[in-house]
Amino acid sequence: MADHYEVLGVSRDASADEIKKAYRRLARELHPDVNHGADASDRFKLVTHAYDVLSDPRQREQYDLGPQAGFGGQNFGGFGDIFETFFGGAAGGAGGGRGPRSRRERGQDALLRVEIDLDEVIFGTHRDLEVDTAVLCETCDGSCCQPGTAPVTCDICHGTGSLQRAVRSLLGNVMTSTPCGTCRGYGTVIATPCATCQGQGRVRARRSVPVDIPAGVDTGLRLQMPGSGEVGPAGGPNGDLYLEIKVRTHEVFSRNGDDLLATLEVAMTDAILGTTTTLKTLDGDVELELKPGTQSSEILTVKGRGVSRLRGSGRGDLKIGVHVVTPSRLDSKERDLIKQFAKAHKHPSPTLGQFQQGLFAKLRDRFLNV
Repeated sequence: MADHYEVLGVSRDASADEIKKAYRRLARELHPDVNHGADASDRFKLVTHAYDVLSDPRQREQYDLGPQAGFGGQNFGGFGDIFETFFGGAAGGAGGGRGPRSRRERGQDALLRVEIDLDEVIFGTHRDLEVDTAVLCETCDGSCCQPGTAPVTCDICHGTGSLQRAVRSLLGNVMTSTPCGTCRGYGTVIATPCATCQGQGRVRARRSVPVDIPAGVDTGLRLQMPGSGEVGPAGGPNGDLYLEIKVRTHEVFSRNGDDLLATLEVAMTDAILGTTTTLKTLDGDVELELKPGTQSSEILTVKGRGVSRLRGSGRGDLKIGVHVVTPSRLDSKERDLIKQFAKAHKHPSPTLGQFQQGLFAKLRDRFLNV
C-alpha cells in the first residue's frame, strides 16, 4: 500500500494544517465530479483514506510507530516473543495471538408460519414457500468488493486486527490488545465496496423454498430446515429455517392424537331398525353399518382411517359418535303410531341425574377414553 505521506505529498513531520491543505488541494483536483480521468476515482479514495488516518493524532501516531508500539514508542516485539515462548500466546490481553476476525459470519435463523388443512395432515403435503430473506450477492459473489478489486491490508494494525498499547498498573507496564478501530478487527479494509450490496456480500431478495411437510404434524409443531435461512455477511454460511405448523379447523372432523372424531346424526327409526350408510371422509368414502337398537352416545370405530403417525407407521382410527335425532313435528298418524309403540314398550321416565349420565357424560367419557 502506498505511503500516506507520499499520497498527500507532505513530509512525515508535516503539521496538521499542512496535511489539511494538501488534502483539500488534491480533493478539488481529483473529485469524480470534476476529474473524469480513468484513475481519478481510485486516487481520490486513496487521498481520502490517507487524510482520515493522518488527521487523527491517535491513528497517525500508531501509523508512524507500527502495530507493536508501546513503552515510550519503542517496538517490543521481543517482549511478546518471550510471553509466547513461556505462556503459549502473545503478550497482552484478549485477542492477542488469535489474529484478525473473519468477515464471514453465519446467517440468522428464520421462522415461517405455515397453515395447512386437516386432510393434508393425513398423508403430508408439499409447498413452495416464497420467503423474503438475505441471499448471496451475485455481483461480488460474497467478497464485498467491486469486481476486479480485493480487500487491502489495514495500514494501522498491519493486518493483525488489533492494536497493542502499554498501560501502567500497580504491577508495572502491561501490554494490552484492543480491536483496531480502522478495520474493526478484520485486518483488512475494503477500499472499493461492491455497489450492489454496499460491501455486505449479500442482498435482500425473494426466493422460493421447496418444503415437504410430513404426515402427522399438528398445530404448534416446528420443523427445522438446516441451511435454508438467510445467508451470512460476506457470503457466510446460511442459517436455518424453522416452519411453525398451524392446522386449520375442519367443519366436520376434529383430532384427538392420531384419531379423527366426528358426530353422525341418525334418524330415530334408523337407530331402532338399523341401517347402512356411506360417509364421506377426508380420504374417500366409508360404508358404516348401524345395528338395530343403536343408542345415542355410542362410538363406532373405523380402523386405520385416522391421522398418519408422525413417529412410527400406520394410522389412527376414525371414531364416530352417534346422535339419535328425535322428530319435533309429527302429524296425527305419526303421533298415533308413536303412542302405540310407547304402550308396547313401557319404560319409566328417566330422572334428571339419569339423563345427564346417560347422554352428556357418556359422550364425553367415550370420546376421551376410547
